[in-house]
Amino acid sequence: MTPVAAEKTGVLVGGSGLLGGTLLYYFKTQTEGRISVLAPNSKKLSLRDPDDIRRYFEKAKPAFIINCAIAAIDSDPHLAYEINYLGTVYLAKAAQELGIPYIHLSSAAVMPIGRNLDEEKRLPLRPDLPNYTKAKLMAELTLEHLRRVKGLDYTAIRLGIVYGAHDHKIQGFQRLFFAIIDRSMPMLFTRRDALHSYSNAKKLPYFIAHLLENRAEFSGQIYNFVDPNPVLLSQLILTIKSYLELKTPREIYLPYPVAKFGMGIMARLVRMITRLGIDARMPAELMFLKNFYETQTLSAAKLRNSSFSDPDPGATIFSELPALIEYYVTRWEHLNLIEPFNKDFFDPRKRAEEFLRLPDLLLQEIHQESDLPFLKQCALVDQAPERKQP
Repeated sequence: MTPVAAEKTGVLVGGSGLLGGTLLYYFKTQTEGRISVLAPNSKKLSLRDPDDIRRYFEKAKPAFIINCAIAAIDSDPHLAYEINYLGTVYLAKAAQELGIPYIHLSSAAVMPIGRNLDEEKRLPLRPDLPNYTKAKLMAELTLEHLRRVKGLDYTAIRLGIVYGAHDHKIQGFQRLFFAIIDRSMPMLFTRRDALHSYSNAKKLPYFIAHLLENRAEFSGQIYNFVDPNPVLLSQLILTIKSYLELKTPREIYLPYPVAKFGMGIMARLVRMITRLGIDARMPAELMFLKNFYETQTLSAAKLRNSSFSDPDPGATIFSELPALIEYYVTRWEHLNLIEPFNKDFFDPRKRAEEFLRLPDLLLQEIHQESDLPFLKQCALVDQAPERKQP
């Protein structure tokens, strides 16, 4: 009989975000008996404290490390340096000394503007780069250095604009989505031909699981993990508008100089409000306002030519939009962040309405369902399509 391989246990840092949460769910439901992960929070493992990291990994002795942790993109230089750069270096050194793989989540922010950019394209390190970009860029450079001088077994994964559900923060793609739903985008803050690359959060765990099992191929490599086809930002915005049957944003393209001038006025207004003791701030994503007007697309050729097989080749930001809209609109309604939409679509059983107006009737319904099985109705695995074998 062929012996059964022992389960590998790794450490996932940054498990509370969209990517980390998606990875946690995947390893919990799809890799039982093969791969499991520990996901310490910042109280158990602080990336700002090297002694904390040493103690944790000396005790845990994991089989691999995955780093999804980042400081907020508008963090000050000190925090961006400590979390996004030094934290990455500390984790990489821990992995190197333990002799285990280190998986690093990077960003297209470290790449220049342009079309079909391959993994070799990278911005020069300059003092005037945004803190987020500078820290992510320095992290990649140090990982390459540790590979050369220490033999670090690492893989860096560069992501485009990430989309997926179950993110409790309004950031990135969700910030754009929220601006449309909240009717705070009167016109299009982009150019007609501006293209960007998008990354599907649900597919990322399959890639990480694959590269963990195929280190000879993926060690010491950088991969752009993006959908094959880039997306027109204007088309995406207008598609979301159409799904929600909204009147705005109008199909009017606001020139970048006008948008930049308006952002400057808003920033001054926010500072005035803050002086009055009211907590207000500009959306962090606006530091990348110029990127809304410029094309940056990443080549997926290296990923496509690898041994990894896309678990769902037909999935794109457009095919996922209905599910994303239902998830986020429902969540933001529950938090009273937006005005209610059509409940016939978002709450087919109308139980939220019953809870509000007919609680006694809802109570009876729930009691009548008490004899129905509960655990046996729960799916034990994700309903994502099975991976194709290469």
